[in-house]
Amino acid sequence: MRLRVLGVLSVLCLVVVFLISGTILSSASRELTQELQINRAAALNRLAQVAFDAAGDGDTARLQREMDTYSGLYGEGIVVRVQQATLQSGNFDAGRSDVQEALSLAGLNVSNTALEPLEPFSSGSRVIFRPFGSASQVLGAVVLDVDADTAQQKLRERWLAVGVAALALAAVLLLGAARVTGWVLRPVQRLNSAVHELERTGRAGRLPEDGPPELRELSRSFTVMARTVSASMAAQRQLIADTSHQLRNPVGALRLRLDLLQLELTTAREHDAAERAMAELERVEEILDGVLKLAAAEHRASEGYLRAAGSLEDFPAPEPVDPFPVLQGEIERAAPLAEQAGCRLVLALPPQPPALVSCRPAELAQMASELLNNAIKYAPGATVRCTVRLEGDAVVVEISDDGPGLSGAERASAATRFWRSPQHSSVPGTGLGMTIVGELAAANGGRLVLAEAAPRGLAARVEFPVPPAARPAPGSGGGGARA
Repeated sequence: MRLRVLGVLSVLCLVVVFLISGTILSSASRELTQELQINRAAALNRLAQVAFDAAGDGDTARLQREMDTYSGLYGEGIVVRVQQATLQSGNFDAGRSDVQEALSLAGLNVSNTALEPLEPFSSGSRVIFRPFGSASQVLGAVVLDVDADTAQQKLRERWLAVGVAALALAAVLLLGAARVTGWVLRPVQRLNSAVHELERTGRAGRLPEDGPPELRELSRSFTVMARTVSASMAAQRQLIADTSHQLRNPVGALRLRLDLLQLELTTAREHDAAERAMAELERVEEILDGVLKLAAAEHRASEGYLRAAGSLEDFPAPEPVDPFPVLQGEIERAAPLAEQAGCRLVLALPPQPPALVSCRPAELAQMASELLNNAIKYAPGATVRCTVRLEGDAVVVEISDDGPGLSGAERASAATRFWRSPQHSSVPGTGLGMTIVGELAAANGGRLVLAEAAPRGLAARVEFPVPPAARPAPGSGGGGARA
């Protein structure tokens, strides 16, 4: 937008400079042409008067001396026709076609002392002429070859001066246009950044009140609106967390009552009903736990976004850690569950030197645990491969399986809250696991990427940027694998 506005203003500035320069140059050309024309017309009239006197007394010697003197001073040729004689000076060829045409017109009592407007780099002869004689008889004609080189040199000097002034004016106008554009658009750009920040984090800092009055008022209004929205989102998040936390007590009491009730049941039908009620209660507890984890992850994600934007200095980035030991520990914890599901866990060897990431170890462990549990739960009997490797400027923690996987449309929706694949509707779950992983990854400057594994299955990748101080040497990577 800045370039477009600045481009329009620059074009307008250049048009203004061009019009002003053109007007000044046209005026200079007319002024110098008029000055040259007046001087040469006066000289032509004087020569005509001398020629008239010579025609009267028959003595052309004085006329020839006047012509030679003039040509010597100004370097301009003169042709005078007196009755049957033709006089010339200054190497002016009387046989030229334009001179003959001028003499013919003058013989018809026609004069022409006007000059074409001067141009700085034009060339060619300029001829003016006039007849002389009595009121009833033309006695002869004077033709003057006008030399405009001196006037053209003056015109070129003025063109140069005007050109330099035009460049200076254009530079000043362009600089002014750039300053005005920045003054007007800087608040708009800040507002755009604040809108994106509010969209990502639910928070936005106070906008500086600068620029035109309308934009200052808009900045004030947006700041008030952003605070209101942030407070509302924070209140909603806190309400969800508080509600989930408060529900744990009655849910725990309900579980205790169901346990006691099962001791009083006698028939198989009653025990079956109690088991179904207990299963639903466990599902409620699982959802409450997931909601609490999601609320904490979203809060951490908002901190991560603000830290990336440079507006959260109170929460510095975590120290770089090696993700391999964390992943190894989560695999050991998930081993009994994997054995029950018939899954085989495979951990690739770590890269050398270790690939470090800026992430809280507890949150990294939570992400790995969620991804491992998802793979074991939804791909029973599959081989689950866990890898830490360096790819360009990113450290990738990948957990993949060779199970049924997800389609492209399902992978696009997998990180949505409470979303579950139709093919897994019979498997217990809340649909919050991938959402929690995505929020925690964002909180630590990373991102969750779901892709199709080769040759089949699902590959869940958490990609972290490599900390600048922890970039390993080129060519390092992961080795073999161990089960």
